[in-house]
Amino acid sequence: MVITFLLACNGGSYTKAEDAEAAGTEFIRASLDGNYKKAMFYLYMDSSDTNVMLLEKQKRNYNQLPEEDKVRYKEASIRALEIQPLDDNTVNYKYTNSFNPTDTTTIKIIKVNNEWLVDLKDIH
Repeated sequence: MVITFLLACNGGSYTKAEDAEAAGTEFIRASLDGNYKKAMFYLYMDSSDTNVMLLEKQKRNYNQLPEEDKVRYKEASIRALEIQPLDDNTVNYKYTNSFNPTDTTTIKIIKVNNEWLVDLKDIH
């Protein structure tokens, strides 16, 4: 209840992902939309804060884009190229988007405390 309240105060409430694909899709959509509060909700908070630093870098890069590109990313569709389970708690999610279809990215999604979250440390 407290978590929902805090999220509501931060501009909206978000639903935990039911599976790795949903976590990846929600994170990617939020990133393409420039909604980094939402992207943070689906991010694994590692003890070294590396994931937070990587997301902050991604946010800075996004904020430097021309407005026209931001609009195109918001309008872009996500195309999953491969969703590969590595084990019961780890999935690689390879995707591209319709605005920049030649650019592919693979993110790792992990299950921590029964919650699917994006781990950016192994992005490629």
